[in-house]
Parts: sequence; structure tokens; C-alpha cells
Amino acid sequence: MRHLATAALAAFALTLPARADEEKVPPDKIPKAVMDALQAKFPKAKIDKCTRAKEDGAVVYDIEFTQDGRKCEADIKEDGTYINYEKEIPAKDLPKAARDALDKRYPKATFKEVMEETEVKGKDEKVAAYEVVLETADKKEVEVKVSPDGKILEDSGAGKKDEKKKDGKE
Repeated sequence: MRHLATAALAAFALTLPARADEEKVPPDKIPKAVMDALQAKFPKAKIDKCTRAKEDGAVVYDIEFTQDGRKCEADIKEDGTYINYEKEIPAKDLPKAARDALDKRYPKATFKEVMEETEVKGKDEKVAAYEVVLETADKKEVEVKVSPDGKILEDSGAGKKDEKKKDGKE
């Protein structure tokens, strides 16, 4: 049970930058500029959770929501400027290079969730990464962040493998 809680916490930690001053915000307290920005891009958004934190001197709202039954998340500055957003996609829609990298790192793993992360810089939007939750062949849950070209950016399971090697358990 403790391992599952640790894995869940590690997976959650990968989804957010470290935000020591993060606080929950009820949907009715989200600023109009933030809501307008969210609804402009996601008109059918149903908000599940919202937090506010200071990042690089700006107040940022991290909003988790669903649209058309699909899990999504957006990081929007207080003035309504997008930083990024994520949308759940089917595993079959992963680019081949990303899929191959994950299959090589975790053979026979089952894809549990795939989130496509899009970075926003002004009017430019670019898919930057995929956050993938996998169940490994040995039934462990890991989260891996992989670029569209197949580079592993983060891996919640990598440290555990390294720790085992140090302890002489592998």
C-alpha cells in the first residue's frame, strides 16, 4: 500500500512544478480574465479543481477540467495568458518516436493515461511533450514525460531502478 501511495505521489509531483505557496481556489473565485481565456479555448470545460500559485513572479492558475469527457489541464496567468495546456489523448495517437521510446524503456507496459502537453508562447502553440502513465510488466505504475521525437524528459520509475542497483537488489 505504501508503494502505491509513493508511486501516486511521485506521479502527481511530475505533473506540477514545485509550488510551495499553492492554494486551492473554488471555481467561482477564478478571475474573469482566467475564465474567459479557459472558455475561449475550451468552451465546454467542466472544472474539477483549481489551484493558484506564484511562478516566476506571476500568479498562475492551474485548472484541471474535463471537456467532452476528456481530461484536460491548463496553466493560465492571472491576466488570462496561457502558459500551457494538456489534453488526454488515446495512446494510439502518440507519435511513433515517442511510442517506440516508451516501448523500449518499458517493454510490455500498459498505457493507462496519455496527456498531450502544448506550450503557448503568444499566438504560437506547439506540442512540447506527452505525459504518460504506464503500468509496467511487473505491475508498477510509472509516469514518463517524453518529447514528440522520443526523448525521455522525466521518468518517475528511473530513480527506483537506480536505487535498487545501489542497494545491490537488482
